[in-house]
Amino acid sequence: MLNKILYLFLFLIFTHPHNAGSASSDVDLIEQNWPFNGIFGRFDKASLQRGFKVYSEVCAACHGIRHISYRDLGDIGYSADEIKAIAGEYEVIDGPNDEGDMFTRDAKMSDKFVEPYENEKIARLANNGVYPPDLSLIVKARAGGADYIYSLLNGYKDFPENFEASEGMYYNEYYPGKQIAMPSPIMDEIVEFDDGTEATHLQIARDVTSFLAWTAEPELEVRKSLGVKTLFFLILLTIMLLGVKRKVWKNLD
Repeated sequence: MLNKILYLFLFLIFTHPHNAGSASSDVDLIEQNWPFNGIFGRFDKASLQRGFKVYSEVCAACHGIRHISYRDLGDIGYSADEIKAIAGEYEVIDGPNDEGDMFTRDAKMSDKFVEPYENEKIARLANNGVYPPDLSLIVKARAGGADYIYSLLNGYKDFPENFEASEGMYYNEYYPGKQIAMPSPIMDEIVEFDDGTEATHLQIARDVTSFLAWTAEPELEVRKSLGVKTLFFLILLTIMLLGVKRKVWKNLD
């Protein structure tokens, strides 16, 4: 019985669904050795900071991360002053004030990330009728998880001959139907990393994917740490209970 409970607990602690959405393709995904995978997996904070830079300078023009607060950036290595500076670049609508009016103020650390568009209709108008999805949970919402996002960013190619392409669409071998409304968002040297890392297409794709894996599960390291501690506790408890069992029943053998 204890073994069954232990197995169930480990399954719930160390696994989470990646197939909430359909992102099937007949092309095998580009598998990566992500540092955050596995029981002892941890995020690479340097990669997360590079990925945040890519998101801020490239992705944030169309895609939001509404489930993340600015203060959460402290978990990936930013100081309070740096976070205040980042948040201060944006404005939010707040209120009402004492006169009952809404007002605009600079964003604070406690605010959620400011959305790129005021509402969905404006977003669709700016993107030929297509609504850019929020990226907060995109890694967990697509089958294949981080490997799918990484593959998608590297899957843009020219349309094959005799392919019936729709107007305004781009070919991506990893996207369902192989047509996607979003053009390739990244290229070599599209950003300049503060730590001197060479901003190649592959590096940018890997770093921004890591960042989106973090936005999907910022509590991952805490959860895994708790899981490991609980695992050791259950093992110790099992050994103690086996010792008690042997002592109680030894005279009846």
